Amino acid sequence: MATSNVEREFIAVRIAIMTVSDTRDLSTDKSGDTLANGIAEAGHLLATRIIVPDDVRRIRSKARSILKRDDVDVLITTGGTGLTGRDVTVEAMTAMFDKVIDGFSVAFHMMSWPKIGTSTMQSRVTAGVAYGKYAFCLPGSPGACKDGWNELLKPQLDYRHMPCNFVEIMPRLDEHLRRKKS
Repeated sequence: MATSNVEREFIAVRIAIMTVSDTRDLSTDKSGDTLANGIAEAGHLLATRIIVPDDVRRIRSKARSILKRDDVDVLITTGGTGLTGRDVTVEAMTAMFDKVIDGFSVAFHMMSWPKIGTSTMQSRVTAGVAYGKYAFCLPGSPGACKDGWNELLKPQLDYRHMPCNFVEIMPRLDEHLRRKKS
């Protein structure tokens, strides 16, 4: 059973938000707002927040730029995980992953099942490691972002979460990159 180790100090993580949409701007981006508020309430730092159109090359280019920044530990995207022709976030992002975090999708669908039942199958949420950083791709709905943040990402991005969490292995995510340089 998951617990919190109060003897460990909280470590703030630097998180970037990338909303993928042809129709949103910062004033209408409710999913981005939901994530930004959750990040702040948890005590993490919002490194940057941008909106990118539904275009594979532009998504990949912006994500690559963000993930290569020294002031970013995690990228969370929202939007583009559905089944329509414009939903291309998954294709853009997975091509950059060194490792896929399969359990994220499984956990997201398990969490969604009691709330929306079989409709969860229409989401292609995914996550992975790229450039030694975490990248999580959430749906574009504020409800899905709230649930994904509160039930999955918030606990795993808390160093005090036990028996394990994403934060404690962050320093080792780029081991393969460091080995290549030496």
